[in-house]
Amino acid sequence: MKITDVRVIWIELPPLARPVCSAISITAARTLSILEITTDEGLIGADLEGGYKDLAVTYLKDVIVGEDPFYPERIWHKMFRGWRRPIAKGEIIAAMSGVDIALWDIIGKALGQPLYKVLGAYRDTVPAYAAGGYYQEGKSLTDLADEMRHYVDMGYRAVKMKVGGVPWREDVERVRVVRDAIGDGVDLMVDANGAWDAPTALRFGRAIAEYEPYWFEEPVPPTDLRGAAQVAAALDIPVAMGENEFTRFGFRDIIAAQAADILQPNPGLCGGISEWRKIAAMASAYHLPMAPHSCGHGSAHLVASIENGLIVETYPDLGWTHEVAAPLEFRDGLIHLPDRPGLGIEWDEEKIRYYQVACMPRD
Repeated sequence: MKITDVRVIWIELPPLARPVCSAISITAARTLSILEITTDEGLIGADLEGGYKDLAVTYLKDVIVGEDPFYPERIWHKMFRGWRRPIAKGEIIAAMSGVDIALWDIIGKALGQPLYKVLGAYRDTVPAYAAGGYYQEGKSLTDLADEMRHYVDMGYRAVKMKVGGVPWREDVERVRVVRDAIGDGVDLMVDANGAWDAPTALRFGRAIAEYEPYWFEEPVPPTDLRGAAQVAAALDIPVAMGENEFTRFGFRDIIAAQAADILQPNPGLCGGISEWRKIAAMASAYHLPMAPHSCGHGSAHLVASIENGLIVETYPDLGWTHEVAAPLEFRDGLIHLPDRPGLGIEWDEEKIRYYQVACMPRD
């Protein structure tokens, strides 16, 4: 089998009626891209998670066309080393991630097995949490409480909310309101998106300790490993980070700095499935759990394939991949892995055609 082509389909959905905010960004537009790799045997691998997919066509297509998709390690190395000097971080790694995920989708389809089994299954269900609790114009504390209670009513046993976008004392009150709304039997994560310095993060962390947060995500900027290590050492709350880090080499540095208790590599950013698995193996040697950032299908397969997989992120209200692809089966707080081959994505071809705005290269 040989790779014959790489293309990217761009999709533009109607924008959000009310933009949502984290501590550092505003989301209003709803743009998606699908990377497809075709083979001479008619199999197509596709990815929704990787970023900067246009670079996969511009810079990587010539590197991978003609290769056997059953050699993802060789292709990864070829992409990584195919520059004036190795690329350790940034957009090219994100583009490589999409290519790698699509390759593994092809492998699963060729073998007729779901990806988590191809990778070496550990289980066939994985816990999931609802990511929400964003800031929004006009959103009251009552609205926030109702939102998080809604996730619990949907069957989630863990929810995540944003912090860091208002003075920390106001966020303490927001956490209190959410804890009161969801009760003591539901895990509550807080995510500052790297908005605070270490002293502020410590003040906030100590103030919310009584509400028993499950983890404190990105309390400081991802570049501040020293500050993250200070927070991790001083608080009983586990520190989670890694969504903005690239490759096993970046996570080696996080581990060495003792900057995190939970690692969150995004398979669509860190280097794909091949690299994510290397990070997971390294993490297991330090007894660190893996909780990938992103709500893609690949994350569920990855968590199901390793013994140190913790939980999968989902966006029941904000995520919009369900507009073009059926969501994974979720009930009673668990994602049930599909038995369909590869990533098992069920595409809505009619909606893809309706919302498609471009294809690179064009048909």
